[in-house]
Amino acid sequence: MSKPIPEGYPQVTPYLIVDGANAAIDFYCSVLGASERMRMPMPDGRVGHAELELGDSIIMLADENPQMEIRGPAAIGGTPVSLHVYVEDSDATFERAVQAGAKALRPVEDRFYGDRSGQFQDPFGHRWDVSTHVEDVPPEEMSKRAEAAMATG
Repeated sequence: MSKPIPEGYPQVTPYLIVDGANAAIDFYCSVLGASERMRMPMPDGRVGHAELELGDSIIMLADENPQMEIRGPAAIGGTPVSLHVYVEDSDATFERAVQAGAKALRPVEDRFYGDRSGQFQDPFGHRWDVSTHVEDVPPEEMSKRAEAAMATG
Protein backbone atom coordinates (compact mmCIF):
# COMPACT_ATOMS: atom_id res chain seq x y z
CA MET A 1 0.00 0.00 0.00
CA SER A 2 1.32 3.43 -0.88
CA LYS A 3 1.85 6.15 1.68
CA PRO A 4 -0.54 9.12 1.69
CA ILE A 5 2.47 11.49 1.61
CA PRO A 6 5.11 10.13 -0.78
CA GLU A 7 8.63 9.51 0.48
CA GLY A 8 10.90 12.47 -0.14
CA TYR A 9 8.14 15.09 -0.35
CA PRO A 10 7.22 17.64 2.32
CA GLN A 11 3.58 17.93 3.26
CA VAL A 12 3.30 21.43 1.76
CA THR A 13 4.99 22.19 -1.56
CA PRO A 14 4.65 25.41 -3.56
CA TYR A 15 3.70 24.89 -7.22
CA LEU A 16 4.72 27.86 -9.35
CA ILE A 17 3.22 28.62 -12.74
CA VAL A 18 5.43 30.73 -14.97
CA ASP A 19 5.69 32.01 -18.51
CA GLY A 20 9.09 30.54 -19.37
CA ALA A 21 9.65 27.59 -17.04
CA ASN A 22 12.96 26.58 -18.63
CA ALA A 23 14.38 30.04 -17.87
CA ALA A 24 12.77 30.00 -14.40
CA ILE A 25 14.51 26.72 -13.58
CA ASP A 26 17.84 28.27 -14.60
CA PHE A 27 17.07 31.39 -12.51
CA TYR A 28 16.13 29.45 -9.35
CA CYS A 29 19.17 27.19 -9.67
CA SER A 30 21.66 30.03 -10.24
CA VAL A 31 20.15 32.56 -7.81
CA LEU A 32 18.82 30.38 -4.99
CA GLY A 33 21.08 27.38 -5.36
CA ALA A 34 18.23 24.99 -6.17
CA SER A 35 18.98 21.74 -7.97
CA GLU A 36 16.80 20.18 -10.61
CA ARG A 37 15.14 16.99 -9.49
CA MET A 38 13.14 16.29 -12.65
CA ARG A 39 11.67 17.98 -15.72
CA MET A 40 8.89 16.72 -18.01
CA PRO A 41 8.92 18.62 -21.29
CA MET A 42 5.83 18.97 -23.42
CA PRO A 43 6.06 18.26 -27.17
CA ASP A 44 6.40 22.00 -27.90
CA GLY A 45 9.39 22.37 -25.54
CA ARG A 46 7.53 24.01 -22.69
CA VAL A 47 7.67 22.43 -19.24
CA GLY A 48 4.64 20.36 -18.24
CA HIS A 49 6.02 19.68 -14.77
CA ALA A 50 9.35 20.13 -13.02
CA GLU A 51 10.65 19.72 -9.50
CA LEU A 52 13.51 21.54 -7.82
CA GLU A 53 15.17 20.82 -4.49
CA LEU A 54 16.17 23.73 -2.30
CA GLY A 55 17.66 22.49 0.94
CA ASP A 56 15.02 20.22 2.47
CA SER A 57 12.25 21.80 0.37
CA ILE A 58 10.71 20.99 -2.99
CA ILE A 59 9.41 23.55 -5.48
CA MET A 60 7.21 22.31 -8.31
CA LEU A 61 6.70 24.42 -11.40
CA ALA A 62 5.30 24.39 -14.90
CA ASP A 63 4.72 26.66 -17.85
CA GLU A 64 1.45 28.48 -18.25
CA ASN A 65 -1.30 26.60 -20.03
CA PRO A 66 -4.08 29.12 -20.78
CA GLN A 67 -6.23 26.42 -22.45
CA MET A 68 -6.46 24.77 -19.02
CA GLU A 69 -6.84 28.11 -17.15
CA ILE A 70 -3.33 27.75 -15.71
CA ARG A 71 -1.67 31.16 -15.65
CA GLY A 72 1.31 32.77 -13.98
CA PRO A 73 1.37 36.02 -11.97
CA ALA A 74 1.99 38.33 -14.95
CA ALA A 75 -1.08 36.96 -16.76
CA ILE A 76 -3.38 37.58 -13.78
CA GLY A 77 -2.04 40.97 -12.69
CA GLY A 78 0.44 39.93 -9.97
CA THR A 79 0.52 37.69 -6.94
CA PRO A 80 -0.61 38.09 -3.32
CA VAL A 81 1.84 35.38 -2.24
CA SER A 82 5.52 35.63 -1.37
CA LEU A 83 7.86 32.73 -0.83
CA HIS A 84 10.20 32.97 2.15
CA VAL A 85 13.55 31.22 1.85
CA TYR A 86 16.45 31.09 4.28
CA VAL A 87 19.85 31.33 2.62
CA GLU A 88 23.46 31.44 3.83
CA ASP A 89 23.95 35.04 2.63
CA SER A 90 20.84 37.12 1.94
CA ASP A 91 22.88 40.06 0.61
CA ALA A 92 24.66 37.92 -2.00
CA THR A 93 21.47 36.06 -2.96
CA PHE A 94 19.55 39.32 -3.36
CA GLU A 95 22.35 40.79 -5.50
CA ARG A 96 22.45 37.66 -7.72
CA ALA A 97 18.68 37.90 -8.17
CA VAL A 98 18.80 41.56 -9.22
CA GLN A 99 21.75 40.88 -11.56
CA ALA A 100 19.72 38.02 -13.11
CA GLY A 101 16.74 40.30 -13.83
CA ALA A 102 14.73 40.39 -10.60
CA LYS A 103 13.12 43.62 -9.42
CA ALA A 104 14.20 44.79 -5.96
CA LEU A 105 11.10 45.39 -3.81
CA ARG A 106 12.54 45.78 -0.29
CA PRO A 107 16.27 46.17 0.36
CA VAL A 108 18.17 43.70 2.50
CA GLU A 109 18.29 45.00 6.07
CA ASP A 110 18.53 43.69 9.59
CA ARG A 111 14.95 43.15 10.79
CA PHE A 112 13.62 43.40 14.34
CA TYR A 113 12.91 39.66 14.49
CA GLY A 114 16.54 38.64 14.02
CA ASP A 115 16.77 38.07 10.28
CA ARG A 116 18.64 40.01 7.64
CA SER A 117 16.20 39.98 4.77
CA GLY A 118 14.98 41.65 1.60
CA GLN A 119 12.35 41.01 -1.04
CA PHE A 120 12.53 40.79 -4.82
CA GLN A 121 10.16 39.89 -7.62
CA ASP A 122 11.65 37.35 -9.99
CA PRO A 123 11.40 37.86 -13.78
CA PHE A 124 8.38 35.53 -13.80
CA GLY A 125 6.29 37.55 -11.34
CA HIS A 126 6.83 35.60 -8.11
CA ARG A 127 7.89 37.43 -4.94
CA TRP A 128 10.68 36.07 -2.76
CA ASP A 129 11.77 37.05 0.73
CA VAL A 130 15.40 36.00 1.18
CA SER A 131 16.62 35.86 4.76
CA THR A 132 19.65 34.94 6.78
CA HIS A 133 19.04 34.42 10.48
CA VAL A 134 21.57 36.58 12.34
CA GLU A 135 20.20 36.82 15.89
CA ASP A 136 17.99 34.83 18.23
CA VAL A 137 15.60 37.40 19.69
CA PRO A 138 13.72 36.47 22.90
CA PRO A 139 9.93 36.97 22.66
CA GLU A 140 9.85 39.91 25.09
CA GLU A 141 12.60 41.74 23.20
CA MET A 142 10.93 40.97 19.87
CA SER A 143 7.71 42.54 21.17
CA LYS A 144 9.58 45.73 22.09
CA ARG A 145 11.35 45.84 18.74
CA ALA A 146 8.14 45.20 16.83
CA GLU A 147 6.41 48.03 18.64
CA ALA A 148 9.33 50.38 17.87
CA ALA A 149 9.40 49.28 14.23
CA MET A 150 5.66 49.87 13.81
CA ALA A 151 5.93 53.30 15.42
CA THR A 152 8.59 54.44 12.94
CA GLY A 153 6.75 53.34 9.91
